[in-house]
Amino acid sequence: MSITVNGLDELKKLAGGDLGTSEWIEVTQERIDTFADATGDHQWIHVDPERAKDGPFGAPIAHGYLTLSLFIPLFTELLEVEGVSTKVNYGLDKVRFPALVKVGSRIRLVAKLASVEDVPGGVQIAVDGTMEIDGGGKPAAVLRSLSRFYV
Repeated sequence: MSITVNGLDELKKLAGGDLGTSEWIEVTQERIDTFADATGDHQWIHVDPERAKDGPFGAPIAHGYLTLSLFIPLFTELLEVEGVSTKVNYGLDKVRFPALVKVGSRIRLVAKLASVEDVPGGVQIAVDGTMEIDGGGKPAAVLRSLSRFYV
């Protein structure tokens, strides 16, 4: 379920609150292969299912940065800010990958709006995100993402 706010003043009122949980998304071999092609990272633990089956993880695993890149499409399910001219990724404060994401796993995002701070021309938000693995004991990623919204 998405939260929609109109303008920066409404966004500021959400600071410190939960943004909710996204839908599950499956991490398929095709998605992993496409990411490998885009980044040039073709390590066998990601792209060679036969070899990976006999490897240390028993199956191909997603690139950590693939898992991280899925933050944005999952985050856009949770928050929509209207009345702004643009939004940009500003960076990351912290990122950890506590658990591997095996091919065929489903992940989702649980997010909290940690802060909203004024910057010239707009605001900067900090979002604390946890990428959960369906049936997993540890998250796939834990991160703080920074974005800016400009009027």
